[in-house]
Amino acid sequence: MRRGAAPAFLLLLPALLLPTLLLLAGCGDLPRPFAGRPGTQAVALSRPPPARLAVPPPTGALLPDAGAATFADAVTEELVVREVPAVAGPAHPGDWRLDLTASRQGGQVVPHFTVSDPAGKTRGSTDGPPVSAAAWAAATPDLLRQEAGASGLSIAALLTRIEAARRQSDPNSLVNRPPRVMVAEVKGAPGDGNRALGRQMRRILPQYGEVVTDTPQAADFTVAGTVHTAPGPDGTTRVEIQWHITDAAGHDLGKVVQLNNVPAGSLDGLWGDIALVVAQEAATGVKDVIEKQTGTRAAGSGPPQAAGQASKP
Repeated sequence: MRRGAAPAFLLLLPALLLPTLLLLAGCGDLPRPFAGRPGTQAVALSRPPPARLAVPPPTGALLPDAGAATFADAVTEELVVREVPAVAGPAHPGDWRLDLTASRQGGQVVPHFTVSDPAGKTRGSTDGPPVSAAAWAAATPDLLRQEAGASGLSIAALLTRIEAARRQSDPNSLVNRPPRVMVAEVKGAPGDGNRALGRQMRRILPQYGEVVTDTPQAADFTVAGTVHTAPGPDGTTRVEIQWHITDAAGHDLGKVVQLNNVPAGSLDGLWGDIALVVAQEAATGVKDVIEKQTGTRAAGSGPPQAAGQASKP
């Protein structure tokens, strides 16, 4: 932090998790509250609900009915562990689907996994490790769970490749264009803070690559600021500024929080340069939240993904 900056703290919080607070503190004297370099650290952010992946019991996997159900359950459990929102059972409207099949190759059986989109179009496939035909025919639960575990990584990687290809081919995807952000009216600030904070945030965000729009229907993300004040120690006022970021569907993606104690009454009039500094510091956190969410504004249209999987060519 710059020498002479006031105490400043900024927290990036998950929208739906119990907060683990990250405090970035400095020391110095007023009159530069909220100055510093907040937003350089962040905890994981929540994501909107993704599309489901249905895993129906296979009919063409060379397994008896009981073995087919066990294999579908085992594959589903393995994908859930990898944070893929998979559900064992038939696909419902809007679901992606993972079909399990198998074929004989000499004295072995090779499981196959095929992903289809909600329209029924095949989007990709991958194979699991081969298993001896005799062991596969026995269809013991241990063997089927072992095969599901060995196939989980390749299925998750397939989902990631499908999603990467979908985003690259979609001209409206945020992979291929800058995000459009609407800054909602700031609420709760004393003096002219609501107007000043909103104006400065709209001015600063384009410097970080976002396109600011005043049309809610055109916005990929909305940033809404709220200000809370309360009596602080030693005659000061405690000021908390929260910037909530939501996507086009209204999913809560995260928030940037700024805290400070200022002399009582110092923000009751014109905010002036304070609003500029607040917006500059908060914009780094807003940018971080948006970058972590790039490409997820229409999550329901894309395939379910495993968290942390890297795209492969």
